[in-house]
Amino acid sequence: MSIPGVEKEGKYIYRIKKTGNMRVDAIVLADYETIDEEAIEQLKNVATLPGIVKAAYAMPDIHWGYGFPIGGVAAFDLEDGIISPGGVGFDINCGVRMLVVDGNSDIVKKNLESLIKRIYESVPVGVGETSDLRFSKNDFKKIVEQGVRKVIEMGYGTEEDLLRIEDRGTLEDCDFSDVSEEAYERGKDELGTLGAGNHFIEIQLVEEVYDEEIASVFGIKKGDITILIHTGSRGFGHQIATDYIKYMRDNLKDHNKNLPDKQLINAPFKSEWGQAYYSAMNCAANYAFANRQIITHMIRKAFKSVVGMNVRLVYDVAHNIAKVEEYEIDGRKRKVIVHRKGATRAFGPGNAALPEIFKKTGQPVIIPGSMGTASYILVGTKKAEEMTFGSTAHGAGRALGRREATRELTVNHVLKELESKGIKIMAKSKKGIVEEAPEAYKNVDKVVQIVDELGISLKIAKCIPLGVVKG
Repeated sequence: MSIPGVEKEGKYIYRIKKTGNMRVDAIVLADYETIDEEAIEQLKNVATLPGIVKAAYAMPDIHWGYGFPIGGVAAFDLEDGIISPGGVGFDINCGVRMLVVDGNSDIVKKNLESLIKRIYESVPVGVGETSDLRFSKNDFKKIVEQGVRKVIEMGYGTEEDLLRIEDRGTLEDCDFSDVSEEAYERGKDELGTLGAGNHFIEIQLVEEVYDEEIASVFGIKKGDITILIHTGSRGFGHQIATDYIKYMRDNLKDHNKNLPDKQLINAPFKSEWGQAYYSAMNCAANYAFANRQIITHMIRKAFKSVVGMNVRLVYDVAHNIAKVEEYEIDGRKRKVIVHRKGATRAFGPGNAALPEIFKKTGQPVIIPGSMGTASYILVGTKKAEEMTFGSTAHGAGRALGRREATRELTVNHVLKELESKGIKIMAKSKKGIVEEAPEAYKNVDKVVQIVDELGISLKIAKCIPLGVVKG
């Protein structure tokens, strides 16, 4: 395979030098065999956008997405750069949260089926599924403006949880008045729901620990039972993205007239529409943090009732977000708006954004596999801050589209594969099982090997799945 213009610069580092309207180079951090040619074209398009600095980056899990590739990272100057809904994605603050169980792992294994069943019954899953929880419009406003702080105040967790969530579960620059009534209607009954697609709750076993000292700070050890929650802002975030794509198309026609792809619709960050989208996006991000917090509360209750065990939070990361951060660029510190779409923040030791508990180690990074494959917890590095705007991969990345997966695989095949590995599954949809089969994804072990060898995040522990709840 040969992709025109892609030049090898080092192991797992490929550069596409700026040509045509590209303002900067594009850099792909990947195994060449896994590079998606369509996604490369999208990355080159991102490199044409106003105010982009250094380069447009792709992580090893790169694949085609809406406008920006998934696995894409791009930073834009705060003064003359842009913000783009396509650079964040429709599921704003889709992210991953890791929990760890205090207690004997053998007891969990013996009660695995009961635990999976109780979680499946407790957490609504599936397309458009709603929760029994009801919040007044005023409380909903407070949740999306205050994030996890507000739901903890309501009884869904403890103050200690805040230290183990990216940005302590609250993005401050947000105003509910920037959210449409339609977004509110879509989101008001979905707090505490998992959704469908690639979202899941997975009970896992810590199979291997690569750095015991850092793992101890994170609160995990070999043989522990962990739980991963992968979900985002549900219909609320999707509607906000939809609304602002339309607003930008209707109100910023002249600004967007020369886009190489209409899906790259954007607004100058400092403009009225740029600031309104940023505010609404942060509302959706807070919603997603709160959603994972409420689901955590449900899982804690399930474990307490079935096996009498407590569940602690390890960490929670966002992987679809745009954030204002400061980096040294061309010898001086500059504030930029970093778009991470299918990419995880990976700040290193000493970063001011980290709570004291992680100041010496660096930020925990969670890279999940697909059901049936391993997931990893890693740690962020200074190298990531220097090389990729403090970013690393977010998962395995799709190898097959959902339609391709349903053409090539059957539900019986997937279930037999999971059964052969001793993995229990409860799912709302047979179609969803096939679409999210392990074969539909790249090799997560390879993705993690690449980011570890590049030094943009370092392996701390490997977890293998025992049981899965899917929409």
